[in-house]
Amino acid sequence: MPYPEIMIRPMREDLTRIGVEELRTAEAVDEAVKNTRGTLMIVVNSVCGCAAGKARPGIAQALQNEIRPDRVATVFAGGDIEATERARGYFTGYRPSSPSVGILRDGELVYMMERYQIEGRGPEQIASELKRAFDEVCAPATAVAG
Repeated sequence: MPYPEIMIRPMREDLTRIGVEELRTAEAVDEAVKNTRGTLMIVVNSVCGCAAGKARPGIAQALQNEIRPDRVATVFAGGDIEATERARGYFTGYRPSSPSVGILRDGELVYMMERYQIEGRGPEQIASELKRAFDEVCAPATAVAG
């Protein structure tokens, strides 16, 4: 059973107010994965304290980076049940965890930050790690002269 929307709305808004797109259905997740050219970051948001005090603030800081994913979206664990399950299905090789952050390039997972990597870090450390990942996996390919 999902959490009451009135309870989780402010937690959703922590990300949507900074421009993160909500994917509320499994079909919306599939559409985002299939129709995003380049990189798609999917945040699995949650009600836990590490999402509130660490993940969401760290993500907000990271998204100020010059290089960032082409599209940024979120599902809410405990709110968007089917969408969250579908998003986790694209995180191949990783157990379900929330909060978590996956980056896909052309539909393939290229980066994953799991809950255990969030719990022991502050927002600045999370932002720094995500910026490093953005620089590595979201940077445009450079042409090589031959």
